[in-house]
Amino acid sequence: MNIALIGYGKMGKEIEKIAISRGHTIALIVDEHNSSTITSEDLKKAAVAIEFSTPGTVLSNIQKCFDAEVPIVVGTTGWNKEEARIVDVCKKNNNSIFFSSNYSLGVNIFFQINKQLAKLMSPHNNYNVKMEETHHVHKLDKPSGTAITIAEQVIQNFETKNSWSIEHTAINESLFIEVKREDEVPGTHKVVYSSEEDEITIEHKAYSRKGFALGAVLAAEYMNGKIGVHGMKDLLGLT
Repeated sequence: MNIALIGYGKMGKEIEKIAISRGHTIALIVDEHNSSTITSEDLKKAAVAIEFSTPGTVLSNIQKCFDAEVPIVVGTTGWNKEEARIVDVCKKNNNSIFFSSNYSLGVNIFFQINKQLAKLMSPHNNYNVKMEETHHVHKLDKPSGTAITIAEQVIQNFETKNSWSIEHTAINESLFIEVKREDEVPGTHKVVYSSEEDEITIEHKAYSRKGFALGAVLAAEYMNGKIGVHGMKDLLGLT
């Protein structure tokens, strides 16, 4: 399968390695040096595009792939406010998009555990819940897209929380997300339920970018020839 890589930083290079190892061809690489000159005809060389760029360029890249009628797998986060509009455009024009806040298979299993734990903890008023996320110093968005997904899952299932914040306030209804940017950390996410008596913690810790890159390539394989809006639940068969 011919793949276009949109964004050629550390993640793009890791995706390239895995894609080639799985028998795919990199038909096009788009980075800051040529992004302004890439046309629809260039993108049509690929069966699917994998996009890991920046929050400032992701929407433009999505639209370029829509215009070229090339399915796009989006790994860039930080565009949540535009998600509903992009989904609407995709559905109206029979375009193809796959997006997730995190492409790690382990993280998506973590998501399922997180939802279930929040449901189990919700009736117990003696517990408070908080979150922690740590990433490398180059990450632009705060909190991470993964942290937002985790927080929204908690809010939907834990009765006393109705919002999240990265500011440590005294508002009990707000779920506090402690954001850390350290060295070259690929990504660590933690949810902690604590009471005066004890503490329950669930945590996912990535050791490298390889897991995220593999998930993105699997998503590209899944999207070949597909129409519509898809995500990791579809890929993994999760409910």
